Amino acid sequence: MESLHHVTTSSKILFGKVRKIVPPMLEKFHKGQQGRVAVIGGCVDYTGAPYFSAMASAKLGCDMSHVLCERSAAPVIKSYSPNLMVHPLLPSTDTVKDPNSIDAPALAGPIVDMLSRLHALVIGPGLGRDGVTLKVVAEVIKEARKREIPFVLDADGLLIVTENPDLVKGYNECILTPNVVEFGRLAKALGVQVSSQADIAKGGGDTTSKESEACEQLSKALGGVAIIQKGPHDVISNGVTSIINDIPGGLKRSGGQGDTLTGSLGTLLAWRAAYHSQLWDTKEKDNEKAASNREEVQAELESEDRRMSPGTTLLLAAWAGSSITRECSRRAFEAKGRSMQASDLTEEVHGSFLRLIGEPEGSKTHL
Repeated sequence: MESLHHVTTSSKILFGKVRKIVPPMLEKFHKGQQGRVAVIGGCVDYTGAPYFSAMASAKLGCDMSHVLCERSAAPVIKSYSPNLMVHPLLPSTDTVKDPNSIDAPALAGPIVDMLSRLHALVIGPGLGRDGVTLKVVAEVIKEARKREIPFVLDADGLLIVTENPDLVKGYNECILTPNVVEFGRLAKALGVQVSSQADIAKGGGDTTSKESEACEQLSKALGGVAIIQKGPHDVISNGVTSIINDIPGGLKRSGGQGDTLTGSLGTLLAWRAAYHSQLWDTKEKDNEKAASNREEVQAELESEDRRMSPGTTLLLAAWAGSSITRECSRRAFEAKGRSMQASDLTEEVHGSFLRLIGEPEGSKTHL
């Protein structure tokens, strides 16, 4: 692995723990076991976002990457890459007879039928704000939660939560990825008085602890849902433990970089599911008790041979997705400077994974 001069010692330790949840490349695995991930998003106006998200998921290493989009978006997204499986299953105002009187659960049926074949969902990239579409996706979220399928919510997927926080409140198998504006909307919807990263920076003083406290407050208001607050620093919190991401990113703020984050998270959540189903022998001892506070999470992270609990691995997956995205941004900016675009991050995903995390022990990368 390359030298990591820009990564702190504490981050290197966390990457070592992330490596534990990455399935090794073994001959015994068959298609799909390394991850089946679906991005739910894509409409007539936004076709790039679901593509970037799904491609990040694929480039990181999931076996099967799907896009579930609105009918008009499907031919366009299909034209971007033959590697993605694109399904025009999202209804919209233009594709139903009476937008004012719909059976949302019935319209969600074709997507719900696919859930048993998937390990993780990414909901929101390029989703748009069509009223029919949002109602149907809300039904998909309800059903995914019933089946305990992990999911990531971003962009207009977060708008659904802002309007109905109970959809995710208390669900410990999802990650929200708000930017500064979306963070503020969520806080307002939940009646939580928190300062944004921008306001905290203006106030000076110990900004790191203030940023952690704000993210932690919002997570607690949602019953411990994991949150990645994107910004100059990414702040990750599950209401119990918070981490400030110290991996430097690039200086170009082009649109679409957050889609690399959501796609990476989708694959990491699929790998995490494989870890907990013990798809391979990690040679770790089973936990007698799941981590429920900051000290117990820290103990799991410091243990060399103890199997991590779902709460700890969710936090690790969130932190790893954030780190990979920031590393992609750094590498792409180094190569392209101010001309950097979202597509430049896509090509850096695998290299960033190898640089920060690396292949797990026992993985076969050469025949």
